[in-house]
Amino acid sequence: MTGANGQVGRLVLRALVDMDAPRPVTLSRRSGADIVWTPDTGPCPPMPDCDAVLALWGVTSGDDAALARNSDLARQARRIALAAGASRVIHLSSAAVYGAGLGLRESDPARPVSAYGRAKLAMERTIAAFPRREGLCHCCLRVANVLGADSLTPALASGAPVVLDRFGDGRGPLRSYVSPASLARVLLALTRLPASRLPPLLNVASAPALRMETLVRAAGREVAWRPAPDGALAAVTLDASALNALMPALPPDGDVVALAGSQP
Repeated sequence: MTGANGQVGRLVLRALVDMDAPRPVTLSRRSGADIVWTPDTGPCPPMPDCDAVLALWGVTSGDDAALARNSDLARQARRIALAAGASRVIHLSSAAVYGAGLGLRESDPARPVSAYGRAKLAMERTIAAFPRREGLCHCCLRVANVLGADSLTPALASGAPVVLDRFGDGRGPLRSYVSPASLARVLLALTRLPASRLPPLLNVASAPALRMETLVRAAGREVAWRPAPDGALAAVTLDASALNALMPALPPDGDVVALAGSQP
């Protein structure tokens, strides 16, 4: 698992422990991981044999040059997988590749409006161009907002009122979410599927979608509304039919269902 000390990586690792699942070999640029390394520091170090690489690293902010490193990291994940004799790499992409929409499917056009979304789409295209003859399968997960690791998380931690965009219907942004536990279950299941069954793209989201004000109020914080600026996205929700067909035994995401039950 790369990016093991990142925000999503830490949440996934904690969820795997709670599930009593096998602990992955962790890789991070920070101390505390099994392998401490970043591509900036030199060639890929020796890797233990493994069947799957979970590429959870990524760049979420910065200028275009910084965000372009997402494609570089995908190339490094491929090199790690080849060095480890893996059969698959699971890459973390994002719902941001779609732009706005309801019930977005993997077959829908990708029309990102943010620099981050464009960088993740460029990463997906880099991965799609990898050689097929290597015996290595790649799956890009277009992941919904992760509870505890989305753009609201720092604001919720501050204790101050949380500023949200209010749209013409009087409500805030509508987004698909997934809990760290549900994401961890998906990742674990993808390591156990025959590599030949892995799709190149896969939405990962739990139903139903959530209003951001629901999360703010569930955290006991006050909402400070502002008129939604031009270009703000009222709704980005994912259709997870392909995920559910691939893994029909996955349990419902209890955290998202519980939050949805508190929506007005």
